[in-house]
Amino acid sequence: MPVMERIQAELDSHPIVLFMKGTPEFPMCGFSSRAMQALTLAGAGKVHTVNVLEEPEIRANLPRFSNWPTFPQLFIHGELIGGCDITLELFESGELERIVSEALVP
Repeated sequence: MPVMERIQAELDSHPIVLFMKGTPEFPMCGFSSRAMQALTLAGAGKVHTVNVLEEPEIRANLPRFSNWPTFPQLFIHGELIGGCDITLELFESGELERIVSEALVP
């Protein structure tokens, strides 16, 4: 499957997707760690993550797919929310909790 289709398939299969460096248990950069922590504190539960360090094709192509140059990248219902800074701003304002709770409603 071509990489752009693989990225879309990840987004179509999960309400919340975080493309990050490392894993939730072992983040490999501070930005990914802080974004994951904000999602956890916002009540996201088990977020679907993609470790871009283990997926070089996704790491190389996701910035073109999303038009966002850095990692992590948070998507909710297939829509790019942003990177670490935006995720933290949303968390601090209380918006992330609302967005996450709405995304997890079946």
